Order: sequence, then structure tokens, then C-alpha cells
Amino acid sequence: MSAMTIDEAVAAIGTGPRGPRIAAIFDFGGTVVHGFAPASAARRLLRRRSSRRALADSLLTSIRGARGEGEYERFLQRVMHLWAGHADAELTDLGERLFHRAGYGHLYPEAWRLIRAHEAAGHTIVLASCLTRYQVLPVAAELGIEHVLCTRMATRDGVLTGHVDDKPLWRNGKADAVRRFAAAHRLDLPGSYAYADTATDLPLLELTGRPRAVNPDPHLTLESGERDWPVLGFRPREAARTRDIARTAAGFASLVGGAAFGIAVRSPSRERQRMADSMMSHAADATLRATGVRVRITGAEHARTPRPAVFVFNHQSQFDMVVLAAVLRSGFTGIVKKEITHNPVFGPLMRFAGATFIDRSDTAGAKAALGPVVRTLRGGLSVVVAPEGTRSLTPRVGPFKKGAFHIAIQAGVPVIPLVIRNAGEIAWRDSAIVRKGTVDVAVLPAIDVGGWDPGDMDAEIERVRRLFVDTLVDWPAPEADSAQPLRN
Repeated sequence: MSAMTIDEAVAAIGTGPRGPRIAAIFDFGGTVVHGFAPASAARRLLRRRSSRRALADSLLTSIRGARGEGEYERFLQRVMHLWAGHADAELTDLGERLFHRAGYGHLYPEAWRLIRAHEAAGHTIVLASCLTRYQVLPVAAELGIEHVLCTRMATRDGVLTGHVDDKPLWRNGKADAVRRFAAAHRLDLPGSYAYADTATDLPLLELTGRPRAVNPDPHLTLESGERDWPVLGFRPREAARTRDIARTAAGFASLVGGAAFGIAVRSPSRERQRMADSMMSHAADATLRATGVRVRITGAEHARTPRPAVFVFNHQSQFDMVVLAAVLRSGFTGIVKKEITHNPVFGPLMRFAGATFIDRSDTAGAKAALGPVVRTLRGGLSVVVAPEGTRSLTPRVGPFKKGAFHIAIQAGVPVIPLVIRNAGEIAWRDSAIVRKGTVDVAVLPAIDVGGWDPGDMDAEIERVRRLFVDTLVDWPAPEADSAQPLRN
């Protein structure tokens, strides 16, 4: 058995065989997503009184995946009984809702990086699971995985019958399904990769020439050692702990205190922008210290010059605002959604910093609100924009809107990409809880948009988006002392 870091695994994919005949086959629970702890006996008893809650519990708590024959049989017996008589569309809708509400936070970022690396190598990516499509498909859609193999539940007239359609994808059943898929798609299994976490998936791992054990159970650990298979360790995603909540409370208090101090030390100047700069930088520094979050910067020199500029960033967390302030320090404001005005902390801070608030539901009004931003840029102040328009559930970089780029062209300033990694791990998309850790920021060289052809705008913007995708897959080496904030 040889331990392999995620960076080594990504590098090996990049230097290995390429093309669609090479497959990357991922087990689901325990490999791509970290499961949910089963509900307590008391909670399960209460949930029996609510059919909807019982369905949700059966979908979520089984995501970890079964560790043994008996556990999987109990899962099948439970869901066949519980789901019988419910509409297929109801389970589909519930599975998607649960993923967007809670499941996304349990996706391993390490698995996301591997999948993106295989995608970049042109490999055929397959998600194979003993679970059902109600649990697996929402994750596959978010990850952009087209090929999904899972246990199918029988339906009649759109209603579940309480039986399995064909054989469950368990142990040899999963390996057989992958073997059939490989034959149909003419895949080169000896040259392919497989990732799994339990010994029950040994038949799957043995199919390929490049098996990888992920957080292996004891039996798979022994097998990996005997066969000299690489072992990857993914960090489990855990619920917020008491210390996380305490750290978050300290962070918010420090944010407010740091902002007030920053305004106070600059108040004699009576220059609003200098006061705003001082407020943002002191607030960011105080928050990072209190929460134990470290910001590690690559390409720091690109954030200093040229200025003014339109800084575009990938948005995954509310904590991005703190990270951006720590990186840029001064001379910037932002374009943010109108809903931020309701936030009792960030709303007042953004108002004082001169942010432009837009109503995403009012397209015409949003475009009109961007007019003054051009004047702001021409006046020497940079602007920060999230071109995706909203926070993403995972590290996936969504489609970019055109507004930020039109503003840069009209103002005659460059666009500078700020690629943020791990902010979604520090604070999940819809959570205010801040966890200790490191956020990486790669500041890429400025992009001159002045010569862009309006007729080729979509392609130009997509090239910028691809810079984000490629940087997240192949992260540049951190610079020495890069955890120190920029100073002007």
C-alpha cells in the first residue's frame, strides 16, 4: 500500500493516457460524497409519523453506502417497503431538494478535483453505485457526469412497485454493470482508473489497471497493501461543532469591531474612501485572526497593478467578502445582489464601501444600475464582481454573465480574474458557520478586453471562465510568504 496525495493523483492523471477509451469509474457513497450519520432511534420513531420525513431520512442516511452484505440488504428491504406506492417523480424531486438543501456540503472536494482532472484528460467518467438514481443523479448533474450506473427501482405507471428492476448493483453486480458498459463503449479497462472505499468493491477495483482505494475500510486497507494499490485520504465533511460556532461568533464580533476601528482611525481625514478602505482591511484582518482562517495568495503582484480594474471571482461562500477584502485591501468596491441589504452585518458594510446593489429579478433595472459603475471605474476605483451571479453549491464554475465584461469595456479598464479555492469548505454556501482552514487565492494576469469583438463576446467570456476551471484543476504553486495580506 502506498499513500498518495491528491496533488500526486491529479499529476498522475495529467501524465497518464488520454482520450475517451480510458475510463474513470467512481463509487459513490464514501468515495464521491461523505455520508450522513443515521438518525437516532428516537428521531426515527418520530419521523415514522411523517411520510415525507421518513422518505427524506431514507434518502439521506443511506448516502454513506453499505459496508456489508447485511447492511445493504436492510437498506433495500427498508426502501422497497417505504417507497412502494410513491410516485417516481416525487422521489426524484425530493432527491434534488435534499441535495440542494444539505447533500452538496458532503461532496468531497478531493473527488471533485479528480473528476475535473479526468475530464481535462478526455476520459469517460462513470459514477457507479449500489444506491438509486434518486440519491445519485443530483450529484452526477452537479459534477457534470453523464454516465451513471445505479440500482434501478421498478415502476408501474410512474409509481414505485416496491421491487428492484433487474439486479442490484452490489459487489459483483456493480462490476458486471461496469463491464457491460465498458464493452458497449469500447473502453480500455486495463488502462482505466477505479475509485472505491470498501472491500465490497474489490470486484470493481480489480476490473481496471489503475485502482485507487479512497479512505479504505480495514479489509480494503489490507488488500491495498498486498497489491500495492495507491491509497487516497479524503477529509470527512462534518457537522458544525461547538468550537466552530464559538469561532464564528468571535469572527462576527471581530468583523464589526475591526470595521469600527478602521473607520475610527481614519475619521479625522473625513475622506470617505480612505475610511472605507480602512474599514474593509481592518475588518478582514480581525475576522481572519478570530476564525483561524488563513488566506494564501498566488500572483499577488497582479492584484496591485493595473488599477483600476474589474476583478471577477468565482463565488461559493459568504466568506468570499472577507477573503476579497484581505487580498485587495483598498481602492475597490463591489456589485452585489440586493438581498445582501437584509444582512445585518454585510449590508451596512457594503453600503459604507459604496457597493452597487442590483435586483437580479429586474433585468432592465439591473442594467441601469450598472451605469454609475462605469463612472466609478473611470474615477479610479476598482470593482469586484461575481460573474456567475450567485454562489455555487460546489467548486463547479457556472456560466458567466456578460455584465462585468461590458462594464470593463465601457470604462476602458482590464479584467483581472481572482480564482478562489476552498472558501466553500470554510463556510458552506447557505451556512453562516465558519470553519478553521486555508483559503487559496490565485490572482491571474490582467486581461485587456478593449479589443474584443462584440460578435465574439460569448467565446471570449467562455475563455475567461475556462481559466478559472483550469486553474482550479492545476493550481499554481504558492509563493513564499503568500499568506500575508497585500499592503498598499
